[in-house]
Amino acid sequence: MRVIVTGGAGFIGSAVCRHFIQDLGHDVVVLDKLTYAGNLASLAPVASSPLYSFAQHDICDAAAVDRLFNSYQPDAVVHLAAESHVDRSISGSNVFVQTNVNGTFNLLEAARKYVASRKNADRFRFVHVSTDEVYGSLGADGLFTETTSYDPSSPYSATKAASDHLAKAWHRTYGLPVIVSNCSNNYGPYHFPEKLIPLIILNALERKPLPVYGDGSNIRDWLFVEDHARALGLILDKGRPGETYNIGGRNERSNLDVVHQICTWMDRLRPAVAEHRDLITFVADRPGHDLRYAIDASKLETELGWRAQETFETGIEKTVRWYLDRSDWWQPLRKDVYGGDRLGLVKA
Repeated sequence: MRVIVTGGAGFIGSAVCRHFIQDLGHDVVVLDKLTYAGNLASLAPVASSPLYSFAQHDICDAAAVDRLFNSYQPDAVVHLAAESHVDRSISGSNVFVQTNVNGTFNLLEAARKYVASRKNADRFRFVHVSTDEVYGSLGADGLFTETTSYDPSSPYSATKAASDHLAKAWHRTYGLPVIVSNCSNNYGPYHFPEKLIPLIILNALERKPLPVYGDGSNIRDWLFVEDHARALGLILDKGRPGETYNIGGRNERSNLDVVHQICTWMDRLRPAVAEHRDLITFVADRPGHDLRYAIDASKLETELGWRAQETFETGIEKTVRWYLDRSDWWQPLRKDVYGGDRLGLVKA
């Protein structure tokens, strides 16, 4: 297939591109604005492939999006481009509305016009990649399913919810063959260094404080990014237009448990005089911080035969080892892009 992957230089997007090119043999064009979260170094493993090409554009530029559709003539779009940092959405929500809502609208409109002009339009697919955060917060029990009502808590999740509704409306109103996915928290190689897991690994490596929101009891379902990429490949190939598929790793962990597991691996791989967990520092909680997310991925598992290959234990070991081995990738970002401090923390 010829696939446009929006946000393909980002964390999840680059994993999708690597999987699509190396494992599935898809012809991929990356559409990416290259914000702070986009990094062409994450695409280095496939950059020399004849199946790879890159177009630097903003999805908010409707004319540029239209031109790309017309010139590339894709069989599919996998839409991952988004502003995705919850903390940043609290302190600066405007760009989230522009990119996540207006940008998605531009892509849907470009796809609608493109499909209307094609003879074999029934082959086209538009996979809209979203998040479990649109569902809001769970109590101690229960799981998010594809029929869970939306209840977003942050500007980030509200804009993703809006984009989901647009995608579904373009299917119902115009017949655009849209498939929506909602994933749990991703982790793994090439994750931007200020996000929780890489931040903790690198701060521990440098013997800096390990910041944990509140008391660390907030629970997330963790999904290894390469498992997510495989799921999106299956959804693109076998998913039914108009349907939603939840993608989760069945790996619920509290934030504090995650930090403790990282510290355990750091103690083994980079032993110090004191244990790394002595560096844990509890900081003021994020406003509107959802208590618990948990995904029921039964539909994806049953209908498409997907299973997560990594447990949290195997995935976190691979992730820690990757960051310890790949300072060439993360050091320039940590030094030059954001200076090593966690961005977006809301001031009192």
